[in-house]
Amino acid sequence: MKMKLHVEISSVFLFVFEHRNMKCISCEGKYDGDAGACRQCYEDLKAKVAFLAMSNRYPLTFCTDVVLLASDNGHPEGPAGGMAHEAVLASRSPVFKALLHNETKEIHINELWPQELGAFINYLYTAEICLDQDLARKLLVVAEKYQVHHLKDLCQKFLVSNLNRDNSLATYTFGHHHNDKQIIDAALMLITNNIEKLASSDEYAELKRSHPQLVIEIYEHIVASSTAPSVQALLLEELL
Repeated sequence: MKMKLHVEISSVFLFVFEHRNMKCISCEGKYDGDAGACRQCYEDLKAKVAFLAMSNRYPLTFCTDVVLLASDNGHPEGPAGGMAHEAVLASRSPVFKALLHNETKEIHINELWPQELGAFINYLYTAEICLDQDLARKLLVVAEKYQVHHLKDLCQKFLVSNLNRDNSLATYTFGHHHNDKQIIDAALMLITNNIEKLASSDEYAELKRSHPQLVIEIYEHIVASSTAPSVQALLLEELL
């Protein structure tokens, strides 16, 4: 009896041990469990599948094709465009759906250049995209405008996870321009932690000139969160 109990306990211990510190197949980070992916990657995957599955409600023969037009920047040949199925656009965005319901055949997306528009269209079909700082900011604006919620969330996560001292002020300003609290809060925390170095930069000087109200907000946040008089005095001197 004792031998059997010992074997059962050993088996349970081995099971628990084998299912701890698994490596996520997506981000390759370690996690506890046996699902093959960490919780964050699993939730992202579920959101992506849900996003792509929306097109099943609309057969591709439901509508004729439509053209999306990028900004032409005064090009003599006019704006460059990309073709897409109305059914796919309608399934991805309620704004597109409303426009197409009114028999719109051309949609101008002036926030994007042709190459960026191509990336956007590809995303609408595949939910795949390769982001950088500039593209993430532009697509976040477009995703919010057309209510492509999955893309907006993806751009937010990219901008927050790729925050560093060099891009913190620009990201903070962008967040304020678009009233994005998630981005503002993340950037503000990073700025607060690096204010002594940032306060002497040209970018900070430009921020004081162009958006003094944002500098005041930074100062108020530091005063509220810091007990170091030297840091508070430094920022006060910069503001004056």
